[in-house]
Amino acid sequence: MARWIGIGIALLALIIFGFSLAASNESPVGVASVVMETGAQDTSDFDRAIDPYTWDFPADYGAHPSYQTEWWYYTGNLTSLTGERFGFQFTVFRRALTTDAAKSSSEWRTNQVYMVHFTVTDAVRETFYHDERFSRGGAGLAGAEGTPLYHVWMEDWQILALDDEATQTHLTADAGTFAVDLTLTQTKPPALQGSNGLSSKSAQVGNASYYYSLSRLLTEGTIRIGDETYSVSGNTWKDHEFGTSALSVNAQGWDWFGLIFDNDYELMVGQIRQQGGGKDPAFGGLLIRPDGTTQYLSSGDFTITPIDTWTSPHTGAVYPSGWTITLKADDIDWTFTATPVLLDQELPDSNIVYWEGAVDVTGDVTGAGYAELTGYSGTMQGRF
Repeated sequence: MARWIGIGIALLALIIFGFSLAASNESPVGVASVVMETGAQDTSDFDRAIDPYTWDFPADYGAHPSYQTEWWYYTGNLTSLTGERFGFQFTVFRRALTTDAAKSSSEWRTNQVYMVHFTVTDAVRETFYHDERFSRGGAGLAGAEGTPLYHVWMEDWQILALDDEATQTHLTADAGTFAVDLTLTQTKPPALQGSNGLSSKSAQVGNASYYYSLSRLLTEGTIRIGDETYSVSGNTWKDHEFGTSALSVNAQGWDWFGLIFDNDYELMVGQIRQQGGGKDPAFGGLLIRPDGTTQYLSSGDFTITPIDTWTSPHTGAVYPSGWTITLKADDIDWTFTATPVLLDQELPDSNIVYWEGAVDVTGDVTGAGYAELTGYSGTMQGRF
């Protein structure tokens, strides 16, 4: 899903606390923060997702700085040798403050800011761990590149390719209380979302992103919780999106699902909820078949129906909790249920509060995946 989590807002902590990242001495830090919060920043000089994109992998695994916003998103469901169940999220966000990377003798000067969200769900002990980092995209502190090796990083949190084509990557992050050290192996080609990778978020031209997924990455490695380290294996989903856009002015938030089924299919479905009710019909989904071929799904090809709710003890937000999903597409006619493995998988301390958590799938198909829910603790309108 176009994770337009208001990265501008989420990065305010970096800017507000005194990091002058791109502006000259005459451009106060406060101006950048206000512009990003109100959505008033002039984006006319940034490239936009309008025309079909010519993909070039692995180069396109890297950054696209001519677009304002970009993110690399990994979520996985893993099981230990002794049967413990874990989920994890590792997402790197990039935000350009200007289109001009002004030349400077200082390696600290940059027009790019980065943020990382890192979470682990411990289903057996019913504990959700989360942390975040902020940094400038200068002095080697954070960045993203597709060649000569795919590498996305913030300090020592990183994803690094182990081969030239990035078919195998190494993901490491240590937040003190919890950590992951995982090797991810690609099993299917990039799945292009939307129309050949052009994913529309509303009917407005340019209100879109370029978006692909690596929907089934075989995963092995370790998860550490406190002093205990677990050998784990399972599957990971990767999304990568970039663009210069925002949701429509009446968007409240979204519900997004990335699901990996036991029958070797994968599915992305989502819905953008509008203020006052209703859903934006422009955003649909994608079915990835066992051979890697894909089928675009319009918003009419599936339904997402909440079957329960959960009220956050941290924020008071009321989230849907459990969904019946129906899918009818060519030879597919499935009804299944997605159930959170843990109710409390909310990130309450982020600048934009949202719920991002591991789910189990039962019904006509079985499997596991992740759900992302935004706009339940305040609207997304005017955030960026």
